[in-house]
Formats: sequence, C-alpha cells, structure tokens
Amino acid sequence: MLGGLGAALAIILFVTAHEAGHFLAAKAMGMKATEFFFGFGPKLWSTQKGETEYGFKLLPLGGYVRIVGMNPLEDVAPEDLGRTYREKKFWEKSVVVLAGVGMNFLIGFVLFWLIVLAAGVPGDPVPVVAAVVEDSPAAAAGLMEGDRIVGLDGAEFESWEQTTDALKSAGPGEATLTVRRDGELITFDVVLEESPSVEGAGYLGVAPLTEIVQVGPFESIGIAGQMVGSAVTDTFEALFQMVRPSSLAQYLGVLAGDTDIPDEVRPVSPIGIVAIGAQAENLAFLVGILAYVNIILATINLLPLFPLDGGHFAVALYEKVTGREADIRRLIPVAAAVIGLFVFLGFVAIVLDIVNPIDL
Repeated sequence: MLGGLGAALAIILFVTAHEAGHFLAAKAMGMKATEFFFGFGPKLWSTQKGETEYGFKLLPLGGYVRIVGMNPLEDVAPEDLGRTYREKKFWEKSVVVLAGVGMNFLIGFVLFWLIVLAAGVPGDPVPVVAAVVEDSPAAAAGLMEGDRIVGLDGAEFESWEQTTDALKSAGPGEATLTVRRDGELITFDVVLEESPSVEGAGYLGVAPLTEIVQVGPFESIGIAGQMVGSAVTDTFEALFQMVRPSSLAQYLGVLAGDTDIPDEVRPVSPIGIVAIGAQAENLAFLVGILAYVNIILATINLLPLFPLDGGHFAVALYEKVTGREADIRRLIPVAAAVIGLFVFLGFVAIVLDIVNPIDL
C-alpha cells in the first residue's frame, strides 16, 4: 500500500520536475511562461503568481508549460516581443526544449546511483546452492540450499566457473558429487541429465549463490551510468515491440475485450506503475522502478517527433542549419499522428491495468 502511494506521488514529482526543467530554463533564457500545469483537460485548481498560472487539471497523464511564441501559429502581444521562444537563438531554444529530459535523466541517474551505493551490485556466482530445481538430478540426490559444491568425480574446485567446467567434462550420466554441509563433507551419487543449453554437458539443476559486493560512491557513478544506458536501450526495444503491426493488432483486440497481452509488448499506464509499486518487496526494487520511469519518460520525449521535446529540437536544428523558418503547418499531421498513437497506447494501458492488473 505504501509502495503504491509512494509510486503515485513520485510520478507527480517526476512529471513536475520535467516541466520545471522547461520552466526554469525558459526563465533563465528570458522567455515568458504563462502556464505551468500538471495534467490535461478541464482545470481543477490554479493560482496566479506573477505572470504565470500554476495548477492541476483533470487528466493526470502528464503536464505542460506554456511558453509564449513556442507555437509559431499563435499571435504574440506587442508587450511580449523580445521574450518569445521564436525570437531566441538556437542554443537558447535547445536549452529550453531539452531541459525537461535532462531533469528526468538526472533523477533517474541519481536514483540508480543511490541503489548501487546502498544495496551494492551482484558479484561473481559462487558454488553454493541458492536454489534446487524441482524434479532435477540435484533434487533427486538430496541436495539442499546452502550446500557448497566442492568436487565432482574426484576433481576439486572452488569457483562456480570450475563447477560448470566440470559438468561440461562429465556430461550426462552417473557421477559422484561432493558438497560441504554445515562444515561436513558429504558425497552424493547423482545421475546428471543432458544440459538443455550446452550440448554434451551434464545438467545438475541448481542455481548458484550470487554474493553482493559493496562499492564506493565514485565507482557507483560509472555503474549508475551503465544502468541509465541499459534503461535507454530497453526503452527503445520496448517501443519497437509496441509499434509493430502485430502488437497494434493485439491492442485493437483489447478494445474488443481480449486483455491477454504478453508482458513483453504490454504498455503500462501510471495506474500500472502504482500497482507495481504496491507489490514492491523492498525499497531498492521500488526505487529501481521509479528510476526506470524517469529514463523512459526522458527517452520517449527525446524522439525527434513533433510535438515531443525531441521534435521541437529537430525543428530548431532545421532552422539553424537551413537558415529559414520551418513551416509548422506541414508538421500538424505528424503531431496529430504522434498524439493519436500515444493517446491510443495510453488508453489501452489504462484498460489493461484496470481489467488485467500486473501481478509480479
């Protein structure tokens, strides 16, 4: 319950941080921002502070900052001239449109860094039985969690790599396995099966113990950076899976009542993220999910598709390179298609998260 509440509050914070990035950058670049809202649709509450209206709207599906002149089709009041987005230099526009994703990347990185610093990272596996596969040779022989494997057919070893090498050499068939249990050496007669993954190797049916290694604050920086990179890659792979024709056909089936969608192509809404947070077994898992949410939000917004942040940057870059103003009217169909796709995916995600909740 607390995890779900924490996830809900975190999503609001992350969206607000994203928009705050745009807002603060616009202020720093001398642009006029007239609105700062969380949500879309009908207004629920707002307050006026100086020249900016802050508030909440009905649909909690994101947020926005209205910067004067960012929409090239809008009429600008004479008193706002000199403070509009369209009048600023390329680098100033770039700072403003990329500040939001920068905030989310930063938050995601910091969360990953805190996880690594507090919880450590997996080290090399050791030949200690962490789990015994049901109906496996190990289960039949009587191996137990905590047993340390020290030998096979007379060969002794101290690492998990040596254990797997010994199983490869032994192959399927009868073998003698030696383990240390509570300080005592015990010998088992096992009948190794053929490995399902390595041809000709013996299969025992145990999972090794992976020890956790604590790392320092500076080493954690590099590891957190790698985690951000992996999250970006995962996001692109997930997006590719979701926009495939076969996946879109499955999503159309959701509208007809077929909610049996494989996890690898299932879109997730804020409702689903909150549900995942409610099921989090520990704080590190919850923080990791929230870090991923930030990287996903940042990566999607970086796509060079108008009206996403990456699309605004692409327009500014086009104008810088060509020296002429972009015809935004030509991008309206692109914007409509992008908005339509994300609205459709969001609706499907909400239906799935309500009708067929994620169960970890």
